[in-house]
Amino acid sequence: MSLIETNSKQVERALLVGVWVRGQNEEWEVRDTLDELSMLAAGAGAEVRGQILCKQSKIHAGHYIGKGKAEELACRVLEEDANLVIFDEDLTPAQGRNLENALGARVLDRTQLILDIFAQRAQTREGCLQIELAQHLYLLPRLRRMWTHLERQQGGIGLKGPGETQLEMDRRRIQQLIRTLSKELDQVRTRRAEQRRGRRRHGWALVSLVGYTNAGKSTLLNRLAGSDIYAEDQLFATLDPTTRQVELPNREPCLITDTVGFIRKLPHHLVESFKATLEEVAEADLVLHVIDASHSKVEQQIDAVNVVLQEIGAEEKPVLCVLNKIDTEEGARAAKRVARTLGRSIAVSAITGENIDGLLDELSDCLKGDKELMTLSIPLSEGRLLALLQNSATVLEEKYEGPNAELLVRVPLSLLPRCEPYRLTIDD
Repeated sequence: MSLIETNSKQVERALLVGVWVRGQNEEWEVRDTLDELSMLAAGAGAEVRGQILCKQSKIHAGHYIGKGKAEELACRVLEEDANLVIFDEDLTPAQGRNLENALGARVLDRTQLILDIFAQRAQTREGCLQIELAQHLYLLPRLRRMWTHLERQQGGIGLKGPGETQLEMDRRRIQQLIRTLSKELDQVRTRRAEQRRGRRRHGWALVSLVGYTNAGKSTLLNRLAGSDIYAEDQLFATLDPTTRQVELPNREPCLITDTVGFIRKLPHHLVESFKATLEEVAEADLVLHVIDASHSKVEQQIDAVNVVLQEIGAEEKPVLCVLNKIDTEEGARAAKRVARTLGRSIAVSAITGENIDGLLDELSDCLKGDKELMTLSIPLSEGRLLALLQNSATVLEEKYEGPNAELLVRVPLSLLPRCEPYRLTIDD
């Protein structure tokens, strides 16, 4: 169920709150993520009434912000006629409960908002399972906050009150749901692993697109594969992974998978729940890191993506950085600057197609290390192997004379054992 109501009966009027703790980070960082929170809230269907930056010397255990700040915020809620307050930080269950009592409005934190957006946009069964698991993992420690209206009705000695009874029933129910969802997602992970093994047996190179949300990953995949994957200028437009075949200039095919966009302060529950999807990145032969070169905080977005790659165990994967959106003046200028700080990189525009051919050449060059050039003499009776080479290898030359076919072919490493008995040496 969506946390943000967008029907005609009620539109959420939201105030956004960022907290700058002196000495822990910079004020501009907090303001930047607060602007991002505003985009997230609007994307979820809320009407943003304003942003508030609270400057503090420390985090307060009871309300996260000080009581004085909470009183000021309560006045602002009344002034703006807000019925929802969204914090750009993760709140504990007690902090959320105390803030709702103090402000007289519903309180969400950044994680709840992101989970809500994911719940609204997930389409496939797999995506819905992952979101549901993340929501229940988040909800479990916060059940008591939902049942405060019954806590006053306590029973006597040896008799539980209705609030505690309902709380325990809900806790057991959610724990059982978490176990069930985890088992279903384990099956998804097993199925994906089998699919990857099948693709490798056929010699397919596996490439994963990663990047900050709204960096242009889906648009780039559409450009490379000639597909029509949903791509919009909004945060988290893509949640469900999509795989497309792309033929490289050397006639070698590869499979490119579009994945969910990353973001700063990505909720840990999401990373845990999306392991089935994110394993596609960890198991890829090459990671394409798509970067929005036109964004004013491009370096911070790059760092955020690298943090998530490390969290999912993909930090050692070979990476080709794709500096996207050079069709804008800001993007073209920033791409030249940022490229000097990256490893292997190339600048493109997924919208206009500028330098896409160069990207395909780079892809070919990055993946060719996974193949070996061989001259083979294969009996025509080995039709299955010949067909496999035509589909999964790069046949550079072929000659059919007598009972054998002679091929000059670039063979994927996974097929080397099948081909080795037919290799022609210099003496041959």
